[in-house]
Amino acid sequence: MTVDAGEAEAGARRGPTAPEHTPHDGPAAPAPGRRAVRPRRRWVRAAGVVALLALFGVELALGWSSLASALSHLRAPHPGWLAAAVVAELVSMNAYARMQRRLLRSAGVRVSIRRHIAVAYAAHSLSVTLPGGPAFSTRFNYQQMRRFGATPAVASWCIALSGILSAAALAVVTAVGALAANGTPQWHTLVGLAVAALLITLGVRQVTHRPHRLEPVTRGVLRVVNRVRRRPARHGLDRVRRFVHQLRAARLRPTDAAAAGIFATLNWLLDAVCLWMCFLAIGGGTIGASQLLLAFCAGMAAASITIIPGGLGVIDSALILGLVAGGVDTGTAIATVVLYRIISFGFIIGAGWISWLIIRRRSRVPSLSARNT
Repeated sequence: MTVDAGEAEAGARRGPTAPEHTPHDGPAAPAPGRRAVRPRRRWVRAAGVVALLALFGVELALGWSSLASALSHLRAPHPGWLAAAVVAELVSMNAYARMQRRLLRSAGVRVSIRRHIAVAYAAHSLSVTLPGGPAFSTRFNYQQMRRFGATPAVASWCIALSGILSAAALAVVTAVGALAANGTPQWHTLVGLAVAALLITLGVRQVTHRPHRLEPVTRGVLRVVNRVRRRPARHGLDRVRRFVHQLRAARLRPTDAAAAGIFATLNWLLDAVCLWMCFLAIGGGTIGASQLLLAFCAGMAAASITIIPGGLGVIDSALILGLVAGGVDTGTAIATVVLYRIISFGFIIGAGWISWLIIRRRSRVPSLSARNT
């Protein structure tokens, strides 16, 4: 049977065909389900915006008395030192973005630094603004890295290693501050930091060079999880194996690890420089670098244990107490911290939310064009 004859016979069996749709027939009517979904999405989006604005309003109302009393201590800052403080904070955020970029590049994912900086600002704003912000920030980071082209394993590896490097860098900065302040820090603290750094380095190298060694451990954990969920013992094992196999792409060379560690340390140091520039902008006199560094580390340590968005009140109190302990009078300490928080919290978070809106809008454009085609 020829192709034409087969098509004719199939057409006879199907019956008369419907007339083809031409551009002159007008647009096709949307499906009833899609008609109902779009208004629902608009309502959900509007409700999310209203809830977010309400959250900001509640946070502002709760912290308004403290903010008003703190602003009364803020004198006109020196414009030169104020500009230097803003530059230091911007370069600090740039260093964090470069750390994540270096980690992704070691896994073969190459993206422009501009996109990494935009993601760093947006993720930071999500982390410090929303209740449970670190969870939202991690999810956003993961989604953006997947859009960059990273596999699920590489994206998860990069996010986890970024957190480890950042925490280790803060510990190093704290140890250096204690060493400069006291001259004779406790030896077991330095030994503990050295051992922790060595174990982290060896662990990362083992995971990236021999990811198959993770399979026995993950298989045992998966067996326990499946027993709790009443699933077969091997349920999900194929996904775990694919995930472990994807880790082979993450070859963290010593040069990449060193560069990422340097950028993580610069992120904290430049943030501390911003606090120092704010102190100079207020005209508060002199303070030792070690005392200011210890006050900064105390504030950042307090930020890790607070559940209040942005650490409002908690970080500020720790910074003020640290500066006062370093010999700064209370009024100058309050003015310094207020100016520092305006830059590091208000200015950076505002820029971060703008970045988040731009990223969200751009990520919707390809999906809409694909849907229209």
